[in-house]
Amino acid sequence: MKKYITWATVAILAIGCDNSNFDNNEGKDDALRIEVLHPAATRATATSFENGDKIGLYVTEYNGEFPTPLQISGNWANNVAVIYDGTEWNAVKKVCWSENKLDAYGYYPYMTPQSIDEHLWSVQLDQSSPETAEALSGYEASDFMWAKATALSQDGGDVQLQFKHQCSKLVIKLVKGKDFSGVFPTESELYIHNTVPTATIDFVNGAVTKYVYGEPATIKARRVSDDTFEAIIVPQRVETFLPFIEYIANGVSYLLEDAFVFKPGKQHTLQLTINSNSDQIEVEVGGTVDGWQ
Repeated sequence: MKKYITWATVAILAIGCDNSNFDNNEGKDDALRIEVLHPAATRATATSFENGDKIGLYVTEYNGEFPTPLQISGNWANNVAVIYDGTEWNAVKKVCWSENKLDAYGYYPYMTPQSIDEHLWSVQLDQSSPETAEALSGYEASDFMWAKATALSQDGGDVQLQFKHQCSKLVIKLVKGKDFSGVFPTESELYIHNTVPTATIDFVNGAVTKYVYGEPATIKARRVSDDTFEAIIVPQRVETFLPFIEYIANGVSYLLEDAFVFKPGKQHTLQLTINSNSDQIEVEVGGTVDGWQ
C-alpha cells in the first residue's frame, strides 16, 4: 500500500497445488482461489493493496468437523508469502484444497513469526520515512492487518479474506487560533510522545497487545498535508498526563500534555488549536472515534 487511489482494489489470488507439506497434495490441480480485500474496499479515496505488497497466509485443516488449532508450524500451509503484482496475487508456495474443511488466516505486512500467539513486533518510530525499493514506508510498515475465513470447502467457491486494521490510527488536524497569523509552514514536524511502540501479535485472532515490558518512546508522525499529520499507535491506555503531542514549526515547539486511550481498529481524530504563543495550545476531539477504514 503505497499511495492514495480512487477505488480500493479487490484482487483474486489463484494458488496452484504444490504444497510440499503434505504428500497427498502432490499432483492435484484443485487450487485455492482467494479473494483479498483491503479494509477500504468499500470506500473511495482510500489506500488499498498495491504492486509489491506481500501478505502472509496460514491454512489449517479440520479433523472431521473440528478445526485444528493454528500452530507455528505443521499446518496445512505455513506462512506462505503471497505477493501482489498490481493485477493478481502470486504465492511463492502453492496450496491445495483438502478433502476436509479448512481455515485460512492472512496478515500484513509479511514477517517471520517466532511465536503464533506472542510474536514480538513494533510500530516504526519514524513513520514519516518514505518507501524504498527494499522497504515499506515507516507508516505502512506499522499498519498490521489481519483476516480469517473459516470452515472452507472447495464447493464453497472463492475464499474471501477481508482484512482489518488491528492497531490504532491517530490523525492530528491543526487549527489556527485567534491570534495565529499566516499559514502553517511546509517545513514542520509532529511527534507523539510516551506511547509504547512494542507489542505482541496473536496470529490466531489478530490481537495486537502492548508489550508489558515495553518502554515508552517518541513516534514521528507522517505529514498528509500542511495542517494534517497521522501515525499508527499500538492500542494502549496512557493514564497519566505526560508530554503527548509536540508540533514544531519555525523553530518553535508547541507541546501538549494529556492522557489518552488508543482503541484497536479505531481512528482517533484530534484537532489542535495553535496560537502564536507557544505556551497556548488547545486540544479538542474533532469528530467521533471512527472505525478505521
